Amino acid sequence: MPASDKKKTEAPALAVPGGRGERLARLGWMATGIAGGMLAEGVRQLAKGNRPQIKDLLLTPSNARRMADQLAKLRGAAMKVGQLVSMESGDLLPPALAEILSRLRSDARSMPRAQVMEVLNANWGQGWEKRFRSFSFTPMAAASIGQVHRAQTHDGRDLAIKVQYPGVRDSIDSDVDNVAGLLRMSGVLPRELDIGQVLRDAKQQLHDESDYLREGGFLQRYCELLQDAPEYVLPKMHADLTTRTVLAMDYVGGVPVESLVDAPQEVRNRVMTMLFGLLLREVFEFRLVQTDPNFANYRYDTETQQLILLDFGATRPYKAAMANQFKQLIKGAMLQDRAMMSAACLAIGYFEESTQDRHVQAVIDIGEQALEPFRDKNGYDFGATDLPERVRNGVVALGLDKEFWTIPPTQAMLLERKFGGLYLLAIRLKARVDVHGLAVEAIFAPRQRSRSAS
Repeated sequence: MPASDKKKTEAPALAVPGGRGERLARLGWMATGIAGGMLAEGVRQLAKGNRPQIKDLLLTPSNARRMADQLAKLRGAAMKVGQLVSMESGDLLPPALAEILSRLRSDARSMPRAQVMEVLNANWGQGWEKRFRSFSFTPMAAASIGQVHRAQTHDGRDLAIKVQYPGVRDSIDSDVDNVAGLLRMSGVLPRELDIGQVLRDAKQQLHDESDYLREGGFLQRYCELLQDAPEYVLPKMHADLTTRTVLAMDYVGGVPVESLVDAPQEVRNRVMTMLFGLLLREVFEFRLVQTDPNFANYRYDTETQQLILLDFGATRPYKAAMANQFKQLIKGAMLQDRAMMSAACLAIGYFEESTQDRHVQAVIDIGEQALEPFRDKNGYDFGATDLPERVRNGVVALGLDKEFWTIPPTQAMLLERKFGGLYLLAIRLKARVDVHGLAVEAIFAPRQRSRSAS
């Protein structure tokens, strides 16, 4: 299934390093290149009479470029970690590093044909080509963990085949540890910050996303959950061609959802209303959330006016307790009840009992701003808001306060990312959405939970 109408694979195909030794060597080359760049830059600065700090030498544009290039070549968990750092910490990173790491969201290189053949031979057996009338070895999309090919079988199926890069699953733990070490070395991650649980959660998330049987199961589950909502379309999984590293689905058309910027206002409003409504159902009714905010996960059929949902690798079940805590947080914001919000933030893990009151109030301030669309009873105009900038300023100010370095649970951060992703898409489409009305229905008059995931 396409991630966009424009191919992301203009760059020449590049084989994915499959062995741990080769992947570690590439990371070693990156570290060596960064060290060499530091030395050269230090000499230049000293020659000018400057006394540069180590961090300034590490975070030069050339070193940032070396880091991004090597992560892009590695793909897999290494590239995914770089993407996450770019998305989650872009406003805290030095401009040169933030700009270059952001390339990792779209610069994936595709596998050469011979490597694709190796993967498919291993999964489908020799002679698998006889089952297909056509198979395009030029991928429609290439990302951090795999790439997508279009194919037609002799029995008439039009398919999108997602093929995982070799060695991705086996290298997840070492890639995450090695990249985290390099990021610490670069000064991006403060040494005082304990990210052990974050790294463990990241490894588990990546192991989950690399299991295509798991993803296929969630795809089928969403098809069941959304049977009462024909405005959404999901591709059907084809079990006879699906393995842990190859996922076969219906090919679906449509246009990228972000391409609707020039569509009539009512279309843009409707699409974003559908997306926000779906997310609220996921959290509070299904307790099963597709947590990846990538715009490419959504397409729109302009003829049927249906929203196409793609890619369920990042799907996470949520316990009733956390769903209820987020319900109280949103409800508190809607009622402007800071005490309710404070209790919910404490329960979720945004701060602890011992947290200083000024930090507690700062967290609640950020929460009130982030949930501003939920309070607007007239429909929130995302086309006329500076909400992301205001929230970002509050988060940055709190993040730079060394007396408050609290990392919320991963499940909470994933929900933040998903809501934030919808905000950004709504801003891009300049949509007006009655988020308040959707929340009233989801929180104060919820549907039956007979189909919940847990």
